Amino acid sequence: MTSSVSRRSVLRAAGVTAAGTAATFTLSGASSGAEAPVFAHGVASGDPMPDSVLLWTRVTPSPEAVPGSGKGVTVDVRWEVAEDAGFTRVVARGHLRTGPERDHTVKATAGGLCASTGYWYRFTSQGKVSQTGRTRTAPPRDEDVESLRFGVVSCANWAVGHFAPYGYLSGRDDLDAFIHLGDYLYEGNPNPAGDLRPSVPPNELITLADYRQRHAMYKTDEHLRRLHARHPMIATWDDHEAADNAWSGGSPSHDPATEGDWADRMRAAHQAYFEWMPVRHRGDRLYRRLKFGKLADLTMLDLRTYRTRQPGPVSTEDTILGADQRQWFLDGLARGTASWNLIGNSVMVTPIKIPALPTRERLALDDLLDGQPTTVNTDQWDGYTADRRRVLDTIATRGRGNTVFLTGDVHSSWANDVPRDGASVAVEFVCPSVTSDNIDEQLGVPPRTGSLKVEAAIRALNPHVRFVELDSHGPAVLEVTPDAVRMNWYYVADRRDPATAVMFAHAFRTVAGDPRVRPAER
Repeated sequence: MTSSVSRRSVLRAAGVTAAGTAATFTLSGASSGAEAPVFAHGVASGDPMPDSVLLWTRVTPSPEAVPGSGKGVTVDVRWEVAEDAGFTRVVARGHLRTGPERDHTVKATAGGLCASTGYWYRFTSQGKVSQTGRTRTAPPRDEDVESLRFGVVSCANWAVGHFAPYGYLSGRDDLDAFIHLGDYLYEGNPNPAGDLRPSVPPNELITLADYRQRHAMYKTDEHLRRLHARHPMIATWDDHEAADNAWSGGSPSHDPATEGDWADRMRAAHQAYFEWMPVRHRGDRLYRRLKFGKLADLTMLDLRTYRTRQPGPVSTEDTILGADQRQWFLDGLARGTASWNLIGNSVMVTPIKIPALPTRERLALDDLLDGQPTTVNTDQWDGYTADRRRVLDTIATRGRGNTVFLTGDVHSSWANDVPRDGASVAVEFVCPSVTSDNIDEQLGVPPRTGSLKVEAAIRALNPHVRFVELDSHGPAVLEVTPDAVRMNWYYVADRRDPATAVMFAHAFRTVAGDPRVRPAER
């Protein structure tokens, strides 16, 4: 449980860098595609199933056909999937057309694949070949799976740091997929004078063209490009994919008088997301469930599209799920038969009382918890207690005790027992941010100085919080076996350094049949 003042200097001294780790993976065929501007935004795969996987790329058929421009001709794009990097054993292929109506993005479902199998894939258009990506299918639904391993990430603000946590995950050969829990991008108006990396466009995102340009900018980051090309992604959105603290009818940061109708902005954000992300969806429905043999069901929730406005006094009429998603979720909890029920959950489900603190620390904590100056954070499930009660009742009464919530949003690391009537019925593991500000940046102090009193106050007021660390950035890795689920946290030394050190920091687990958090040995 490392929490020393000199953590970042120790990490630097270790000399384990994200760039060095990622360098163990080279993109097969990259020499033919990486130099071709036709595929300037890389390749990606997502939502693996036993017999199929979703493939993604974006083409630039002519110089004027830049993201968000609405310009350029319609072109043919071919894709192929092979058992080998040389593509001598092609097992699936197809072609489609794309044009400015979908920002020249390409999404294809490669079917007829074998379960639990690694594949190579690539695209061809206008005589140019993309870089080669790697992907992997899920196990058969009825198979006794011995283990699974997922990268877990959230909250990547381009303007304030480099995406070295993505680079670290891209260098690992042992992941079945990586789970992104939201805030893949940030919509806010950047500050060019103070930002580490200028943003495109240089304004807050409002229009479809705006959102398309910001997605395109993110996919020029080399760490993220490598990760997408190396492992399939399983993602949901949080608020910043549209606007800060978004709900079904608006956002505190959206002004209809100057920024137009909220429904138009939400529609633009969703359209760009579906175009640019390797996710399966039905219409505007993003929530879904993926199965990994008999070992795990992975449910990905949408906690923004259907929620009512963040309440003042908490009301039973408020919902974070919406009626349809709630019924679908509860049915899945009640009927699931996998050993573990994993919940991709963008905001914290564990009830958290916010402690009284000196003004400076309290303001920093409020900002970390979405700026709610109250004793609870109503942007989380704490603002929607009726929905949470239904979910926890179902877990407790339907025998779904092996439930693990995987959460992002709060730019910090947590391991929590999830209580119901004084007893834990599930656990929650919260991953830190990739780059987004946490407590030490909010306070403007060295890490592991100003946060210690805040962490101690949180634990004292919330005994079900078994671990909290408010300073660090990095990825997490989730390991799943029939006997236990374990989360490993990795921290970067310096988010502003693209070649920063990345090192193991903490580990906690929960064992089958006993929904409590326990320390884990390295």
